Amino acid sequence: MTTTTADTAVTTESAVTAEGVDTAEQPTLQRFQPTDLDAAPEVNALLERLGLGRLDQDGLASFGGRNDNWAGRTSGGRQVFVKTVARAAEGGSPQLDRALAFEHLAAHRPAGSPLRTPGHLGSDRTAAVGVYVLLPGARSGSELALDDAFDEELCREAGRAVGALHALPADRAEQPEPVTEDAPLPPMPWLEALPWSTVQERSMGQIAAWRLVQDDDQVIAALHALRAAERAAPHAPVHCDLRFDQFLRHDGKLYLCDWEEFRLADPARDVGAFAGEWLFHATYAVFAPGAGQEEGPAAGFGLDHAEIIERGAASLRRHTPRITAFWQGYLEQLALEGRAPDAGLAERAAGFAGWHMFDRLLATAELHATLNPVARAAAGIGRTLLLNPSGSVATIGLAQPSGSSR
Repeated sequence: MTTTTADTAVTTESAVTAEGVDTAEQPTLQRFQPTDLDAAPEVNALLERLGLGRLDQDGLASFGGRNDNWAGRTSGGRQVFVKTVARAAEGGSPQLDRALAFEHLAAHRPAGSPLRTPGHLGSDRTAAVGVYVLLPGARSGSELALDDAFDEELCREAGRAVGALHALPADRAEQPEPVTEDAPLPPMPWLEALPWSTVQERSMGQIAAWRLVQDDDQVIAALHALRAAERAAPHAPVHCDLRFDQFLRHDGKLYLCDWEEFRLADPARDVGAFAGEWLFHATYAVFAPGAGQEEGPAAGFGLDHAEIIERGAASLRRHTPRITAFWQGYLEQLALEGRAPDAGLAERAAGFAGWHMFDRLLATAELHATLNPVARAAAGIGRTLLLNPSGSVATIGLAQPSGSSR
């Protein structure tokens, strides 16, 4: 079960709460109606074992995403965020195990670390449920980006947080140790053909997006080369699912959450994902209704190729400084930790930014029968980054600063 079905999702053009109150003067919020707790008795069972009281369905909200989740105040007066994750057929939950591995390692953060996470209150590994401190009024990075409020200083702060993550002492990890297996994306066997079960679950838009990859021998070769470079690179503690949604801003501070894909991996994955988020956002934002550009067709329909490229390039130039700010904050934090990025990290990050464009394209195509012109433009940018990562480093804002950082 997931909370982001077509029946429960809300629009993001204005603030919409779980109660359905639309207040256009307020910042963008993305809230959903959560799954009925009667269908998930393990939630209140865990809360009661932890001594936190129970949640009542009334007044709860959900933040959407791949997993069921509930946010609200318990009968014991605690503000909590509860989420379920996938359970393995043979029992247990690798996703929860990875999240708990992060919690153990994060205990080694020094005081004042820029890597902030909502407090973990307890988990049930059998039921695959985790309970965390709720940050009331927090806004996600995607909400901030939609309102053009994820500014350069906040991006620099995000870079510091990710730098602190990558500098965590993995050799001091307690049980459970961080996972060392390869990250699941991109799914390399799917570059040749999608499993029939997967085809049945995908929209026509997603199948069309996969064909863009599968019909391009150069993209396939570039993805294999990126995987090989990743395996040879120094590994570090990595989030491995870094998206705007994983950042929360609360009381003027930035938090990073959702650690179900945490593992020891190539740090270029996180750097490239953050850059890819901005590139994808920049590509789509300029064509979105109400984006501030001159009136024109949404998603690029009705525009010729040259106009799509012109508008997209202008948007990319406006957003690239935010990637640069993230990169500068990242390098500054590594320096404070006595670390330095390996020589090929920026180039691999550019490649992963290219994959991220395809990954986001595949996700957004879920509810579409065809790919719109802007989707194809996003795929073109991803292709360029994958095929020429070394030549794209400076273009997307990941060049090594020539002078001292501030």
